[in-house]
Amino acid sequence: MSEEKEKCTIILMSGDMDHVFAAFIVATTAAAMGMETTMFFTFWGVKAIQKGNRTGDGLFGKMLGLMNRGGIDRLGPSKFNFGGMGRWMFKKMMADQNVTSLPELLEAAIELDVKLLACNMSMDVMEIHREDLIDEVSEVVGAATMLAHAKESQVQLFI
Repeated sequence: MSEEKEKCTIILMSGDMDHVFAAFIVATTAAAMGMETTMFFTFWGVKAIQKGNRTGDGLFGKMLGLMNRGGIDRLGPSKFNFGGMGRWMFKKMMADQNVTSLPELLEAAIELDVKLLACNMSMDVMEIHREDLIDEVSEVVGAATMLAHAKESQVQLFI
Protein backbone atom coordinates (compact mmCIF):
# COMPACT_ATOMS: atom_id res chain seq x y z
CA MET A 1 0.00 0.00 0.00
CA SER A 2 1.54 3.30 -1.08
CA GLU A 3 1.28 6.50 0.86
CA GLU A 4 -0.20 9.56 -0.86
CA LYS A 5 2.23 12.39 -1.49
CA GLU A 6 1.95 15.40 0.78
CA LYS A 7 0.73 18.49 -1.06
CA CYS A 8 1.48 22.19 -0.96
CA THR A 9 -0.62 24.97 -2.51
CA ILE A 10 0.72 28.50 -2.83
CA ILE A 11 -1.51 31.38 -3.86
CA LEU A 12 0.54 34.24 -5.24
CA MET A 13 -1.38 37.50 -5.42
CA SER A 14 1.58 39.85 -5.51
CA GLY A 15 3.71 40.69 -8.52
CA ASP A 16 6.46 42.25 -6.41
CA MET A 17 9.91 40.76 -6.87
CA ASP A 18 10.40 39.96 -3.17
CA HIS A 19 7.01 38.26 -2.80
CA VAL A 20 7.44 36.26 -6.02
CA PHE A 21 10.93 35.30 -4.88
CA ALA A 22 9.58 34.00 -1.54
CA ALA A 23 6.80 32.05 -3.27
CA PHE A 24 9.22 30.34 -5.65
CA ILE A 25 11.70 29.56 -2.86
CA VAL A 26 8.95 27.82 -0.87
CA ALA A 27 7.52 26.09 -3.96
CA THR A 28 10.87 24.70 -5.11
CA THR A 29 11.77 23.65 -1.58
CA ALA A 30 8.44 21.85 -1.12
CA ALA A 31 8.81 20.13 -4.49
CA ALA A 32 12.41 19.15 -3.72
CA MET A 33 11.15 17.63 -0.46
CA GLY A 34 8.84 15.43 -2.51
CA MET A 35 5.62 17.38 -2.06
CA GLU A 36 3.17 17.74 -4.93
CA THR A 37 3.27 21.51 -5.32
CA THR A 38 0.77 23.84 -6.99
CA MET A 39 1.14 27.58 -7.46
CA PHE A 40 -1.97 29.65 -8.24
CA PHE A 41 -1.13 33.06 -9.72
CA THR A 42 -3.88 35.61 -9.20
CA PHE A 43 -4.19 39.34 -9.80
CA TRP A 44 -0.69 40.94 -9.95
CA GLY A 45 0.86 37.50 -9.41
CA VAL A 46 -0.11 36.65 -13.00
CA LYS A 47 2.61 39.09 -14.09
CA ALA A 48 5.24 36.59 -12.86
CA ILE A 49 4.16 33.98 -15.42
CA GLN A 50 3.56 36.39 -18.27
CA LYS A 51 5.95 36.40 -21.23
CA GLY A 52 6.56 40.16 -20.90
CA ASN A 53 4.73 41.26 -24.01
CA ARG A 54 2.22 44.08 -24.10
CA THR A 55 -1.34 43.00 -23.36
CA GLY A 56 -4.81 44.45 -23.43
CA ASP A 57 -7.65 44.83 -25.89
CA GLY A 58 -9.44 47.95 -24.68
CA LEU A 59 -8.06 51.28 -23.48
CA PHE A 60 -7.66 50.31 -19.81
CA GLY A 61 -6.24 46.88 -20.63
CA LYS A 62 -3.70 48.42 -22.99
CA MET A 63 -2.77 51.02 -20.35
CA LEU A 64 -2.17 48.24 -17.80
CA GLY A 65 -0.17 46.28 -20.36
CA LEU A 66 1.98 49.30 -21.14
CA MET A 67 2.60 50.29 -17.51
CA ASN A 68 3.25 46.73 -16.33
CA ARG A 69 4.28 44.33 -19.07
CA GLY A 70 5.05 41.54 -16.65
CA GLY A 71 7.67 38.86 -17.09
CA ILE A 72 9.68 37.22 -14.31
CA ASP A 73 12.76 39.34 -15.05
CA ARG A 74 10.87 42.66 -15.07
CA LEU A 75 9.36 42.51 -11.59
CA GLY A 76 10.30 45.27 -9.19
CA PRO A 77 10.65 45.09 -5.39
CA SER A 78 7.75 46.11 -3.17
CA LYS A 79 9.89 48.79 -1.51
CA PHE A 80 12.81 50.87 -2.77
CA ASN A 81 12.03 50.43 -6.46
CA PHE A 82 13.35 53.91 -7.30
CA GLY A 83 11.76 53.92 -10.77
CA GLY A 84 13.34 50.61 -11.76
CA MET A 85 16.73 51.23 -10.16
CA GLY A 86 15.75 49.10 -7.17
CA ARG A 87 15.21 46.07 -9.40
CA TRP A 88 18.72 46.44 -10.81
CA MET A 89 20.19 47.02 -7.34
CA PHE A 90 18.50 43.97 -5.80
CA LYS A 91 19.48 41.75 -8.75
CA LYS A 92 23.08 42.87 -8.35
CA MET A 93 23.06 42.34 -4.57
CA MET A 94 21.53 38.88 -5.00
CA ALA A 95 24.09 37.94 -7.70
CA ASP A 96 26.93 39.18 -5.47
CA GLN A 97 25.68 36.82 -2.74
CA ASN A 98 25.22 33.90 -5.20
CA VAL A 99 21.46 33.92 -4.66
CA THR A 100 19.48 32.12 -7.34
CA SER A 101 17.73 34.57 -9.69
CA LEU A 102 13.98 34.62 -10.30
CA PRO A 103 14.31 33.22 -13.85
CA GLU A 104 16.45 30.38 -12.45
CA LEU A 105 13.89 29.72 -9.69
CA LEU A 106 11.12 29.58 -12.29
CA GLU A 107 13.18 27.06 -14.29
CA ALA A 108 13.79 25.01 -11.15
CA ALA A 109 10.07 25.00 -10.37
CA ILE A 110 9.34 23.76 -13.87
CA GLU A 111 12.01 21.05 -13.61
CA LEU A 112 10.61 19.96 -10.24
CA ASP A 113 7.10 19.63 -11.76
CA VAL A 114 5.54 22.46 -9.77
CA LYS A 115 2.09 22.93 -11.27
CA LEU A 116 1.60 26.54 -12.43
CA LEU A 117 -2.04 27.68 -12.55
CA ALA A 118 -3.23 31.11 -13.74
CA CYS A 119 -6.37 32.81 -12.44
CA ASN A 120 -8.98 33.13 -15.16
CA MET A 121 -10.81 36.07 -13.54
CA SER A 122 -7.61 38.09 -13.05
CA MET A 123 -6.63 37.50 -16.66
CA ASP A 124 -10.07 38.59 -17.84
CA VAL A 125 -9.94 41.80 -15.78
CA MET A 126 -6.45 42.73 -16.98
CA GLU A 127 -7.12 41.56 -20.54
CA ILE A 128 -4.32 39.00 -20.51
CA HIS A 129 -4.76 36.03 -22.87
CA ARG A 130 -3.45 32.47 -22.55
CA GLU A 131 -0.90 33.11 -25.30
CA ASP A 132 0.53 35.96 -23.16
CA LEU A 133 1.61 33.44 -20.51
CA ILE A 134 4.68 31.24 -20.51
CA ASP A 135 4.08 27.84 -22.09
CA GLU A 136 4.70 25.98 -18.83
CA VAL A 137 1.46 27.24 -17.25
CA SER A 138 -0.60 24.06 -16.84
CA GLU A 139 -4.05 25.60 -16.89
CA VAL A 140 -6.05 28.79 -16.62
CA VAL A 141 -8.54 28.08 -13.83
CA GLY A 142 -10.97 29.64 -11.39
CA ALA A 143 -10.99 29.84 -7.62
CA ALA A 144 -12.89 26.55 -7.29
CA THR A 145 -10.03 24.61 -8.88
CA MET A 146 -7.49 26.35 -6.65
CA LEU A 147 -9.62 25.57 -3.59
CA ALA A 148 -9.82 21.91 -4.58
CA HIS A 149 -6.01 21.80 -4.61
CA ALA A 150 -5.76 23.70 -1.32
CA LYS A 151 -8.33 21.45 0.36
CA GLU A 152 -6.13 18.42 -0.31
CA SER A 153 -2.92 20.19 0.75
CA GLN A 154 -1.20 19.89 4.09
CA VAL A 155 0.44 23.28 3.44
CA GLN A 156 -1.44 26.30 2.08
CA LEU A 157 0.19 29.69 1.74
CA PHE A 158 -1.13 33.04 0.55
CA ILE A 159 1.57 35.46 -0.60
